[in-house]
This record gives sequence, C-alpha cells and structure tokens, in this order.
Amino acid sequence: MAAWPAARPVTPELLIAELADRAASLAGDGWARVAVDGPPGADPGAFADELADALRERGRAVQRVSTVDFLRPASVRLEHGRDDPDSYYEGWLDEAALLREVLRPLDRGGSGEILPRLWNQATDRSYRARRVALAVPGVLLLDGPLLLGRGLPLELTVHLALSGGALARRTPPQLRWTLPAFDRYRGEVEPERVADVVVRWDHPSHPAIRTAAAG
Repeated sequence: MAAWPAARPVTPELLIAELADRAASLAGDGWARVAVDGPPGADPGAFADELADALRERGRAVQRVSTVDFLRPASVRLEHGRDDPDSYYEGWLDEAALLREVLRPLDRGGSGEILPRLWNQATDRSYRARRVALAVPGVLLLDGPLLLGRGLPLELTVHLALSGGALARRTPPQLRWTLPAFDRYRGEVEPERVADVVVRWDHPSHPAIRTAAAG
C-alpha cells in the first residue's frame, strides 16, 4: 500500500528535471506513456511542453498529445447544452479514440504509430492528421483535465493540484461553468490520492511535489 509523505518545496527547474528523469527512466528501451492531469487554470499543456523539452535534452523521443484534440463531435458533446458540467465530466472526451489511436499502439509489442490529433473542436471536423511513429526510447506526453480514474494505460501520472480558491481564481471566466465538474472529480476520483505524482500548483513559481512511496 502506498504511503504519502508531505509535499516538499522545489524550484520549477528542479521539478521539471526530476519528472523528466523519472519519465526517461520509465521509457527504458521502449515507450512510456505519461499524463499531465490538471484543470485549464493549471495549464497542463504548458507544463507538458516544458517536460517534453527536458526529455528531448535527455535523448528521448517525445510525442505530445492533448485531449482537446480528442473531444467528441459537438452533436454528442453538447447534447445537453454548452455549459453542462456533468456532460463535461462524463462525455466530452472521446476515450475510446484516445485508447485506440494513441495509447494502445504504445503497448509492449505495439506498432508505435499514433494519431497525434483527431477532432478539431473549432471547426467540428476531423483534422485528417497522419499517424506518426514514436521512436524508442520514447515518451508520449498527454495533457488534459479529468484524466485520472478512467483506467487509462499509463506508466506515470502527474496531477497539477489547485486549491479551491486557486481553481476559482485561475479558471477563465468563460469556463467557470466547469467548476462543479472539478468538485465532482475531487470527490469521486480523489486525484491527489491516485496520481503517481502530485504537484502543488497554486503558485507555479513556488511549487511543491509529493510522490508515493512504498509502505
């Protein structure tokens, strides 16, 4: 059973370096699938981009994927309106497509060929992207909200944790309707308990990190 030590303060540079070292080690001579989970106010995409740069410096091939490019079509996604937090929580992500096109090809013995993006939510049309081959050793870096608790095949999960106040403060006004979904996520999934790494992210210039230890 995992035991959680207290979060320890760390500089932003050392945080990225520590996570890059861990992800690079997990890749070994194959692939590692790493998720950076966090609400839009935490900007998990920018965090994943920094981590990608650090991994490349360590000689790992990297493919970035964002869940914003794997949402369901508007006719399905917005069936209950444009600001329904339960639909956002349960039905926006095309989880089957993400598994089929991105995660399963990186199973041991998989093809290594993934689709980097599928659906353009702005145009509500397919990107018609081509598959790309992720070299070995390589790391897939997936970012997005509400990723944990789905049973996705991932070697490392990083959760960017915001306090309730920081979440409300940093969520863009046009997305404030999603806040109940993150309250539900916190209660049902408990991301700070199930993630491999929790990053306290209220103040990105002064983060703290917490990792599970055997015990």
